[in-house]
Amino acid sequence: MTLRTKLLLAQAPLVLALALMCILSVTTLSSLGANSQTILKDNYRSVLATQRMKDTIERLESQSAILLLTEKHGGTLSQMAQHRQQFEAELAVQESNITEPGETELTTRLRTLWVRYQEKLALLATQRNPAEAEAFYFVELEPAFDEVRTTANEILAKNQDAILHKSERVRRTAEQKGTLMIGTASLSLIVGLWSSIILTNRLLRPLSVLSHTTRQLGEGDFAVRANVQGSDELAQLARDFNAMASRLTEYRNSSLGELLQAQQASQAAIDSLPDPVVVFGVAGDVRTVNQATEILLGLVLEPEVAKDPLSKVEPAVRSTLEKLRTHVLSGKGSYTPKGFEEAIRLSSRDGDHYLLARATPVYEPRGGIIGVTIVLQDVTRLRRFDELKNDLVATVAHEFRTPLTSLRMSIHLCLEQFVGPLTEKQMDLLYAAREDCERLQGMVDDLLDLSRIEAGRITMHPQPIAVAALVATVVEDHRAAAEERGVFLRVVEPTIDGEVQADPERITIVFNNLITNAIRHTPEDGEIKVRTESVNGMVRFEITDTGTGIAREHLPHIFDKFFRIPGTAVGSAGLGLSITKEIVHTHGGEIGVDSEVGRGSTFWLTLPRVGAQSSEKKSL
Repeated sequence: MTLRTKLLLAQAPLVLALALMCILSVTTLSSLGANSQTILKDNYRSVLATQRMKDTIERLESQSAILLLTEKHGGTLSQMAQHRQQFEAELAVQESNITEPGETELTTRLRTLWVRYQEKLALLATQRNPAEAEAFYFVELEPAFDEVRTTANEILAKNQDAILHKSERVRRTAEQKGTLMIGTASLSLIVGLWSSIILTNRLLRPLSVLSHTTRQLGEGDFAVRANVQGSDELAQLARDFNAMASRLTEYRNSSLGELLQAQQASQAAIDSLPDPVVVFGVAGDVRTVNQATEILLGLVLEPEVAKDPLSKVEPAVRSTLEKLRTHVLSGKGSYTPKGFEEAIRLSSRDGDHYLLARATPVYEPRGGIIGVTIVLQDVTRLRRFDELKNDLVATVAHEFRTPLTSLRMSIHLCLEQFVGPLTEKQMDLLYAAREDCERLQGMVDDLLDLSRIEAGRITMHPQPIAVAALVATVVEDHRAAAEERGVFLRVVEPTIDGEVQADPERITIVFNNLITNAIRHTPEDGEIKVRTESVNGMVRFEITDTGTGIAREHLPHIFDKFFRIPGTAVGSAGLGLSITKEIVHTHGGEIGVDSEVGRGSTFWLTLPRVGAQSSEKKSL
């Protein structure tokens, strides 16, 4: 039996109940109609005939009185004959429509009295003596008339009473039929609805079994099966479902162990790392964390915080995680911090921790990004070592200043021959010593400046500076040095209009370092160009030379402290570009370099522009 047939059978009780109600209604209406027709057939015709007989006998009585009072009998006798025929016809109708008990005797008596009345009416017409005719009328004819009329009234009353009784009986019957119809209809609907519900429940039981089985399968119970008997579509669906569950069980038994082992090994691997690790999915949701993340950050994957597990993380850490997640998922690749200055400070019971975040995309075999892994490296000890190193360097440099100043003064006095005349050889040695002292003094000053910048002890005083005036000033300050080296130094026009927000003294140091390096590494007849452009609310400055260039492997370290390109002449401690980077970052800008060996270098930096357009700010 198909599912369609079962559905139709489930509705059959309701259909039968409705059919029964219709049959009962038709039967009841037919019965009431038949009773009404019975009243009309049995009694109403007799009432009508009796009423007409009364009217006719009364007319005959009137005609007999006229016959008594007038001498002209022709017209009266003719009318009386017509009335007798009418009475006779109605009496015949009554005789053929006797339906009530006692009506036969009354009708027979009416026939006898009518015959007697006709005989006396005929005798009245033969009376010639007026006195005798009058006496006959009142003594014989009028009592006969009264008897006929009385009997007709009795027949009329009997049929009228019968009509009333039958009408009352029909009314009671209608009430009973109505009550019966309501009861039968209610019972039929209840039985039909109950039967339909039972059949529907039996029909839907396989669906309930399938739903429950599906839920259990979704919860991981691969041994569950849907037990549905029959040959309809639901039974076939249950068999297909059981076959699918069997195949899933086989697949689970063959691969689940390996998958679980791989997952456990992966989780154990990241749990063994001492640094917090957070893995995000491609939708930005947190997939997994290690124990260090739970302990240090308080980021626990619990059901009640599954929608936003980052809600319990400190705002600074959360902001960094979201920034790095967005950076990688937007297709910008891995994120590597630029230095300890990006470390996040995290307070805990055992003191402050500094975490340096780095992000790496997780790729699928086809190369698409399916997640992000963020490692928060604990650089607390390294940062402290760096601070100690900086403090040591600053202390040593500061201690160097006093003896170095004394040494410089002594050499200067000797060269001025305040302590006596010098030979030419002595003069050469003292000049060389003074140059070394000046170079050493520059190193000490750079060390002190860098330590103060990193410690935040240098106060910046930014103010609006015209871009054109700034570029023109730094170029003019170095034009003589460039001409001495045979290098052409120029500004690429046009210089953009507007102003930048910068400290004039500190930003001059930046340009001095960059242009001095360009002049130093550009051969004779080379060229140095300074250009400007507006980029997203910032002003970008570029200093391009045609010098020897920088090898690719040295570019990532060019702004590191104490870094000097191997093979270059000794002339500095390698702090100039590091100081330049710190000053630019303090201004809220960025700095970088593009270079290729043999084709020169381009050092660029950005500074905030004063009164940038709103559209540029939005894009930034």
